[in-house]
Amino acid sequence: MEKVEKNVAEVLDHSFVEVSVKSIMKEVQMIKVMRPNLQKYFYHTSINFPPTEDLTNEAMTKIGRDYLQKSGFTQHQYIMFRHHDADHPHLHILVNRIGYDGKVLSDSNDFARCEKILRELEKKYKLTEVMSSNQAKERAMTKNELEMMKRTNTPSHKISLQAIIKNALHSKPRLTCSEFIDALQNKGINILFNQASTGYVSGISYDYKGMTFTGSKLGNDFKWTTIKNCIDYKQERDHAPIHETNARTRSLMSSAGTNSTSDKQSRQPDQFVKTEPSRINDSALKNIGGFSLATLLDGNSHGSIIYADQQAGVDPESALGLRRKKKRRKRLGR
Repeated sequence: MEKVEKNVAEVLDHSFVEVSVKSIMKEVQMIKVMRPNLQKYFYHTSINFPPTEDLTNEAMTKIGRDYLQKSGFTQHQYIMFRHHDADHPHLHILVNRIGYDGKVLSDSNDFARCEKILRELEKKYKLTEVMSSNQAKERAMTKNELEMMKRTNTPSHKISLQAIIKNALHSKPRLTCSEFIDALQNKGINILFNQASTGYVSGISYDYKGMTFTGSKLGNDFKWTTIKNCIDYKQERDHAPIHETNARTRSLMSSAGTNSTSDKQSRQPDQFVKTEPSRINDSALKNIGGFSLATLLDGNSHGSIIYADQQAGVDPESALGLRRKKKRRKRLGR
């Protein structure tokens, strides 16, 4: 609302009697009394469009309404804002998860559901189609990674890791499995294969500077199903070196106190540790596919087009622009 007053935003659509903070919060509280113990009742999402798509307010409102309907927010209070403070069109949607009937709409598995809806809306409104994150060859930077890279002027661990692995794969045609392992170890990356007693390998993880990423966390190009087709891999021949690599990696991780490489660990988003500046500097990145750090930051167009904020304990008045003292967040059941 403060941005609206400053003429850098405008209200596109809403379900309230009057568009004022006082009036909106009064109406919201009338619904919230049906679920007094629910803290996380405000849902906030931002839908972003490429700079080349100069959408009218009417078109953006239709897209926002369709998004709400497909998300199940058909009987819920909401307000949409269009912001003009960025170089690309985008809108913010705030929704009360508590419906007029008192039922609470779950936001479980929100990101995957949102991606599916957005892909459908891209086709319906003939918008620029974006590749979903589970199809991306390389996982796009998260918002936190982008901010961290701009702040430190160094690549994030994930971007550095992607660059090193790609460089290793391109250093020699059809590397053997042992050569691939050695190439990464020489760059400070320890590999952990998901190897069965029969020697069959079903997955791969990379330990780098105290952080562990599964192949899928980096993108499809870094999964074992892709890697094994890029190198000279033979299960019987490579059984022993892979087993030895696993033992060495586990030993190093144990002595260094590295985080576990379990799937749950690898899925926790935006984990960053304070460390010395990355050894992969701007000039090094220029030698990998011609990308500089600035290019990587400016060219982040694939992957997630939506930032769905699952904000535990969000203060709705703060979300509407009021300055209130932050309260300690509590974890309550739905």
